Amino acid sequence: MVTRSCAVLIALLASLLVPVTGASSAPATFVHPGVVVSRPQLDFMRAKVQAGAQPWKLAYDRMMASKYADLNRTPKPRAVVECGPYSDPNLGCSEEREDAIAAYTLSLAWYVTRDSRYATKAVQIMDAWSATIRDHTNSNAPLQTAWAGSSWPKAAEIIKHVYRTWPNSARFGTMLRTVYLPEIQNGRASTNGNWELSMMEASIGIAVFLEDRAAYDKAIGIFRTRIPAYIYLTSDGSLPKTPPGSGIDTRSEIIAYWQNQSTFVDGLTQETCRDFAHTGYGLAAAAHLAETARHQGQDIWGEIRERMRYAWGLHTKYQNGEPVPSWLCGGSYSRELGPTSEVGFNALNTRMGIAMANTQRYTESQRPQGTDNLFVAWETLTHAANPA
Repeated sequence: MVTRSCAVLIALLASLLVPVTGASSAPATFVHPGVVVSRPQLDFMRAKVQAGAQPWKLAYDRMMASKYADLNRTPKPRAVVECGPYSDPNLGCSEEREDAIAAYTLSLAWYVTRDSRYATKAVQIMDAWSATIRDHTNSNAPLQTAWAGSSWPKAAEIIKHVYRTWPNSARFGTMLRTVYLPEIQNGRASTNGNWELSMMEASIGIAVFLEDRAAYDKAIGIFRTRIPAYIYLTSDGSLPKTPPGSGIDTRSEIIAYWQNQSTFVDGLTQETCRDFAHTGYGLAAAAHLAETARHQGQDIWGEIRERMRYAWGLHTKYQNGEPVPSWLCGGSYSRELGPTSEVGFNALNTRMGIAMANTQRYTESQRPQGTDNLFVAWETLTHAANPA
């Protein structure tokens, strides 16, 4: 059982260090389920699947055929999950991420079918981890914690607030507060941006589940400084903004941090010239945070709309096969955006009505988008053309 009293104290003290950004962002009353997916969105999804409508039915069938929906799954919790660079060593890293995705998958399966076996299995997985895990260690601990910590609240919100039969839900909340939140809530300004964006996605999801207004405000505050330091707009000036506290100050340091890219255009990200895979992680995490905030009554999408629309447009243009000009990343790139575009495309195109030809082509060509086995899962099912 989680008993890290000192971690509780650290989390409580850290929660007091909310960046000064004006009035509180957290809602007076939290909306549940409200982490990435809301009840109206889940109802829309369920109705489409039951009607056999596409692409939702195929997305659902693919999910149900995956290893994550297996009712015979045996969770593999560890007291200490150790993740080094690129998960080397990998002592529980894959198992933790995949068990968290499985809990979310089974929660979605229950929501559609109302077959209690799926909810029971989700509860079993979450209970196994909350009874066991105490820490994350080694250099990739913050990112590992963020990835798993992004999936756990999505599952927990559905089970606690819709299924409602979960005797150990308080213990699970203690796990999130003492094992996960202290590792991620302060961010990592000096790392590549996808780390901190994922950390803030997990932080806000955990804050919603715990109904922790201070943790919510802290996540929003850090996100608001990170997103303009991750996605460039020409209105920022001749050089991109930098993450506060990163120590990246000079032109040469900024160019080096942006993977030696010295020409900056609307939508370029700090990791574009690293690779599209990590860029996709960053954009997906930002979209997830904005979606969670929307469910809580806050319009983060309105704040980041231009950055996100240009970022998706730029990257999907080249992902779709457009030749890369020599001034961009030396004329080469990797086509690895992965299943990351549905939430952002739905917000920008379906709800805001922004025409996004490149992103639409990419998103529709990838349907049904499944899972990256890290923290993105089943977003064609939950977000494709979802107006809720």
